Amino acid sequence: MKNKFLITSLLSTVAVVGLLSFTTPGKKHITTATPAGLKLPAGFKADVIAEGLGTTRHIAATPQGDIYVKSNFNARRNKDAKGITVLHDNGDGTTTIKAKFGDFSGTGVYIKNGYLYASSDEEVFRYKLNDKNEVIDPTKPERIVTGLISRHEHEAKAILLDNAGNLYVNIGAYSNSCQEKDRQKGSMGQKGCPILDSAAGIWQFKADKPDQHYKDGVRYATGLRNVVGMDWNTELNQLFVMQHGRDQLHDIFPDMFTVQQSALLPAECLYAIKPGDNAGWPYIYYDQQQHKKILAPEYGGDGKKTGGENAIDPAVAFPGHLAPNGLLFYTGNQFPARYKNGAFIAFHGSWNRAPEPQAGYFVVFQPFKDGKPFGDWEVFADNFAGSPENVASGRAEHRPCGLAQAADGSIYVTDDSKGFIYKISYKK
Repeated sequence: MKNKFLITSLLSTVAVVGLLSFTTPGKKHITTATPAGLKLPAGFKADVIAEGLGTTRHIAATPQGDIYVKSNFNARRNKDAKGITVLHDNGDGTTTIKAKFGDFSGTGVYIKNGYLYASSDEEVFRYKLNDKNEVIDPTKPERIVTGLISRHEHEAKAILLDNAGNLYVNIGAYSNSCQEKDRQKGSMGQKGCPILDSAAGIWQFKADKPDQHYKDGVRYATGLRNVVGMDWNTELNQLFVMQHGRDQLHDIFPDMFTVQQSALLPAECLYAIKPGDNAGWPYIYYDQQQHKKILAPEYGGDGKKTGGENAIDPAVAFPGHLAPNGLLFYTGNQFPARYKNGAFIAFHGSWNRAPEPQAGYFVVFQPFKDGKPFGDWEVFADNFAGSPENVASGRAEHRPCGLAQAADGSIYVTDDSKGFIYKISYKK
């Protein structure tokens, strides 16, 4: 797909977030111009409707205007922290904090069929909602899944539900490329990659059965190194996911890959997933420059040999190391018609693109037509990092993470650096 880094600034206008306010119980806060005014296409504006919420990850919105924000806090440093914050969007650029609850940190949050689902790094819980989509008893969540692998690498558990009563959970690989010695120079891949038995894929569970473990679920898709952004495409009635590609091609195999190749490869991939699909990790990676599935060097590849004949191809391949953490198919009516059913992706930003500048820290839009990608992707919301120097160095002021569609057809974007919630709206 064509890289839109250079032409986006010509297509966009700057929507600077100005004097904004949000409310908390008993106190009103006024914020000045934010450090990262967003660049958006003409006709769009961004409001900061909340800030200082901590490490805000994924987000879910109700038709009544409430927002459930999941936080990934450090329990040892902040024993009083809560994992879920409930905001009410007042519709005027302000929000009211209604509640904070949940003693577990984590990433995933989702609303479906009268329940709020939320994940820690090892478990998935649910809370019963009333007819206003408010949690009835925040002190007594029901544990739906337990015992999932979490080994301090790719531990975030993204979740979603379909219309058939199924819960989907990402279980990321606790490894870069399934080497005998992880991330060590020249170390080859483990035969059969035992990690695939319990990680590196999407697991499907029943949405209403308590205390499920691996034996109760189905490995719905495999060969996915790590997925944080995923959403259900309602046109196709199908799961889509964004994979984080592997790292350190040059560091591990310097004789095969230059530092420049390692900075740009492999692709971050959008996959359309069907039951039983295999995306090929760790045996292959996708090279967006050659438009080929390439055999991983840990398994006999040299950067040119192809592999993965039985692995699925990506629907869209993005530049490497941008860290896609949010995926949202837009079904609202507020935005112009070209955005309908297209995909928004929140890229958290890179850390390992040296000597090339770091990149990402933006939200992109991929148009879809008849359920398939149509045309080139484009940067939709930029300048979260605050300045070109911040982008190049990787010292971003804000990092987009979670996406959700508001009741009025706007979209929310979380920032897990300073705990901002952005609301992006369109007006003709």
